[in-house]
Amino acid sequence: MGQLTYGALLVGCLVVTAPLELFLRVRVYARWRRLLLALVPELVVFLAWVLYAIAEGHWDYSATRTIDVRLPGGIPVEEVLFFVVVPICAVLALEAVRKVTGWDAGYPAEEAEPSGARPAGGSR
Repeated sequence: MGQLTYGALLVGCLVVTAPLELFLRVRVYARWRRLLLALVPELVVFLAWVLYAIAEGHWDYSATRTIDVRLPGGIPVEEVLFFVVVPICAVLALEAVRKVTGWDAGYPAEEAEPSGARPAGGSR
């Protein structure tokens, strides 16, 4: 069971945030291009950082806490998934806060509101 610890944590993160997409309809997965624009730069930077740290001997990953499948450079599959899952959960949380509070998070008005919907009482 110990080898599934890291993967179970990642699945748990997705399960906990899934209701944000399903019940609040934040449409993070539906806007997959926007999601990719958020994920790809982060993924590239952090994978490079981790690969450097592994190569220099600064970081190591326990074979007893991972399934011990390593990608080129010695990075565990779970670590790559971490850099995908955690940002997705963060974006889901941000979009849920925006939806519930009406906060525009600095987005231009046309991006903050779905398909031309306007708040009650006129424009901003």
